[in-house]
Amino acid sequence: MTYLSLFSLKRSFNPKQGGRKMKGKITFIIIATLLLSACGGNELLGNSKSALASSQNRYIVTFEAGEPVSQATVKNNGGQVLRELPLVNGLSVLLPQQAAVHRIKALKGIKSVEVDILVHATKPPTGCIPWPECKDDDVTDPTPDPEPDPTQEMPWGVLRIGANLAWQTAKGAGVKVAVLDTGIYAGHPDLIVAGGVNFVSKNPVKPANPNQWSDDNGHGTHVAGIIAALDNTLGVVGVAPEAKLFAVKVLDKNGSGYVSDIISGLEWAMANGMQVVNMSLGTNSDVPSLHMAVDAAANAGLILVAAAGNDGDGNPLTNEVDYPGKYASVIAVGATDSSDVTPYWSSEGSEVELFAPGVAIYSTWNDGSYNTMDGTSMATPHVAGSVALLLSAGISNPRALLMQLAEDLGPLGFDDSYGYGLVNPDGALGL
Repeated sequence: MTYLSLFSLKRSFNPKQGGRKMKGKITFIIIATLLLSACGGNELLGNSKSALASSQNRYIVTFEAGEPVSQATVKNNGGQVLRELPLVNGLSVLLPQQAAVHRIKALKGIKSVEVDILVHATKPPTGCIPWPECKDDDVTDPTPDPEPDPTQEMPWGVLRIGANLAWQTAKGAGVKVAVLDTGIYAGHPDLIVAGGVNFVSKNPVKPANPNQWSDDNGHGTHVAGIIAALDNTLGVVGVAPEAKLFAVKVLDKNGSGYVSDIISGLEWAMANGMQVVNMSLGTNSDVPSLHMAVDAAANAGLILVAAAGNDGDGNPLTNEVDYPGKYASVIAVGATDSSDVTPYWSSEGSEVELFAPGVAIYSTWNDGSYNTMDGTSMATPHVAGSVALLLSAGISNPRALLMQLAEDLGPLGFDDSYGYGLVNPDGALGL
């Protein structure tokens, strides 16, 4: 099976109540599992909640370079076109009959017909057993968090990477950062969302309302706060507090979406002048159309940052890095804790370039409050924010500089456990 996974453990803090508290239940926010059929991927596998979408037989049809995209090719074979995907010279379609898939594959000018994989929730790195049946069990917190000061606090991750020192030179002003996730809650008092778009439809056979990009899950808002929570007197402050956040909703309230939604999100980012793209998501399967899309976005000048994944086994000799982070055009990010140790669940491999704080990360939530979460999902926005800091300082190739001047944590030089090291924006700015 193939997984597109983002895993998080959350605690909640409501500023109106004046303190952080552990809820009666531990809720794991996990974004998205991709399930392929065991027999060649021609059918989508899913649970009862996804029965409607699975029964629709959703695919991505791509055309050879130079070939015009033909909607008639799909319609003449009994299919329905959902959306054009210019970034991959293709279409997102419904093909209700398997025979139509084979007919279209055989046509001249067709490059591929891939399953437009449905994503689901799966077990987080600190999940209970058996998952997911146990996820709603009551859990008593043996060490409740202390009541915090209601005024702004500096998250440990922001301090650890020296972002606050980098603010002497730059704070990310004007840099456009697209957050491909579950959306962003624009009503949060600690965030300013410059705009956004939605690609998630409640009905798989109808177009999505592009204006409904608010976060109905929480994960995207948490990621956004790590990048650019405001430097004010409230809550937390992000790595690049003056960066411009854009919500690109590609995952729904249950953490579900399609590969075609991610491709469309990248298309939107390119068309709307985004400079940095945060993708706190990943799959352990190489999806050719996704690979094509991220390469095209990177070639257009966007800097793409993605989670390395939470599939680690603690053995640096095994490679568990997820896609799209595994693609060369993307910066893959692993997680560290406050002792600079990478947790066993953080995926390791030669493709992981940078590490960043990803354990007990306190950030914004989609009800106007704050939560603490774990995962490479949380490490990734530390790097995206760092890229924004360097871009706002006029550095044209921040990726190379961040790798060159990362704080080496493991054996001297690059290694599979810590990549080039801990992201170090203040060092990259010569501070």
